[in-house]
Amino acid sequence: MNLLELKDFLDEKVALYNHPNFIDSDPIQIPHRYQLKEDIEISGFLVATISWGNRKMIIKNGIHFMELLGDSPYDFVMHHGERDLKKLESFVHRTFNGTDGKTFIKGLQNLYSIHGGLEAVFSQNQTDNSLQPAISQFKKAFFEISHELRTQKHISDPMQNSAAKRLNMFLRWMVRQDPAGVDLGIWKSIAPAKLSCPLDVHSGNVARKLGLLTRKQNDAKALVELDTQLRLLDPNDPVKYDFALFGLGVFEGF
Repeated sequence: MNLLELKDFLDEKVALYNHPNFIDSDPIQIPHRYQLKEDIEISGFLVATISWGNRKMIIKNGIHFMELLGDSPYDFVMHHGERDLKKLESFVHRTFNGTDGKTFIKGLQNLYSIHGGLEAVFSQNQTDNSLQPAISQFKKAFFEISHELRTQKHISDPMQNSAAKRLNMFLRWMVRQDPAGVDLGIWKSIAPAKLSCPLDVHSGNVARKLGLLTRKQNDAKALVELDTQLRLLDPNDPVKYDFALFGLGVFEGF
């Protein structure tokens, strides 16, 4: 396929999968439950953090995580006590455990108390064409608090050559202005054009089959290559093609 044919093909897949029906089968359903901006972004961040493995288990554990926060994530983050944090000790999703959960709550409290919140940290560190340096700076701010070294592995750093799939997915949820209403688009201080595709095994394999990606590893260098191609297809909304790549890989076995 030439570039125009590829764009037409992927645009059809975007229209198919970037649909409200997608919400019910995806972890994005959890931040969709809230109305308060801070509840949406905190629940989205926490659910995105545990978004690896079986999708049904991610959703189940994400819902359980929110229940442990009293279904009021922002209020819990800002006003929790040690007794409240003790509720999180039993939480586990793969290698993310209760110690990590308590650290994440304290890290979020620090972000909202000292740095102006999640949106402020990312928007203040964005560059002209990328949010990858902002993700790296976010990690530094997040772990200003006392924490166990093991917890750092749950936040990726593009400056260490990570594709940072889960954080790029979270940013898509928060930033992308979605006419279909799947992505929430509650952050207005970052242009969707700066978003990067959440690159994982599925999207990477499909991108290679379509000639959008040549690098074999799913790392930060591959992400730059894929972003460059997707921005040729739609410079204003490049990550809408995540729906096409993901749908082709997961639902169609492309």
